[in-house]
Amino acid sequence: MPEFTQIIYEQPEPGIARIWLNRPEARNAQDTALLYELNEAFDIAMGDDAVRVVILAAKGPHFSAGHDLREGSRQSGDFSRVGSWSSQDAAGSESYYCREKEIYEGFCLRWRDLAKPTIASVHGKAIAGGLMLIWPCDLVIASDDATFQDNTLFMGIPGVEYFAHVWELGIRKAKEFLMTGAPITAEEARDAGMVNRVVPRELLEQETLVLARQIAEKPAFGMKLAKQMINAAFSAQGFDNVQRNAFNAHHLAHTHYRLSQDGSMMDRDFLASFGKKSDKG
Repeated sequence: MPEFTQIIYEQPEPGIARIWLNRPEARNAQDTALLYELNEAFDIAMGDDAVRVVILAAKGPHFSAGHDLREGSRQSGDFSRVGSWSSQDAAGSESYYCREKEIYEGFCLRWRDLAKPTIASVHGKAIAGGLMLIWPCDLVIASDDATFQDNTLFMGIPGVEYFAHVWELGIRKAKEFLMTGAPITAEEARDAGMVNRVVPRELLEQETLVLARQIAEKPAFGMKLAKQMINAAFSAQGFDNVQRNAFNAHHLAHTHYRLSQDGSMMDRDFLASFGKKSDKG
């Protein structure tokens, strides 16, 4: 087992693996190291025949404050590339695009299609990039204090890199969610279909294990096939094309605001304020 520094990997019960996001001091903001460790932990669970289902949970008061914006466009550390996009050190927009193609869009698409069922166990705030850890999971159980928010339009960006808003919330609610940038409660998310169950905060860990047990007792191969069939609906409904277009629009907005004077000021001011919020939750 690798020596993780940003996550905790454990098996609380037979058949169940649990991954904890473990940067509570940064409200589980996602730096490059956390994302690569999370991807490696998922790989460990997928390669262990004893594991039937994987829980993704978080330490600290909040699930995730999103991307760690203090890291900027250049990743820190030396990590083995998972996808085929490289050019991390390229000039212009290429480095931004390739980095996010790898660790944001690439990881999310990969995690959505993992062979084994995954459950996001969410409490506190899940902001912007925090959604990108939740939405690829198959099931979502949230505590009654959980809130969800995509506030990227405040910095002129039309949504997070993994653009599943419509599939998670429906067209009307997705527009409201994205265009206002306002958080929604766990109950609102459940009513829209984004969350399966809402439970009291003190029962979240217990109830997540109950749900995981119900899944773990099913035949593993049948579960893999069922997940594959349901995920095929994403492609049949046009998700793949929407995702490609949305990712490109995301990066057009990045480039626009870096090149425009007003946008540069907005970008800088937003990143500075958001970084402070990430530290304090």
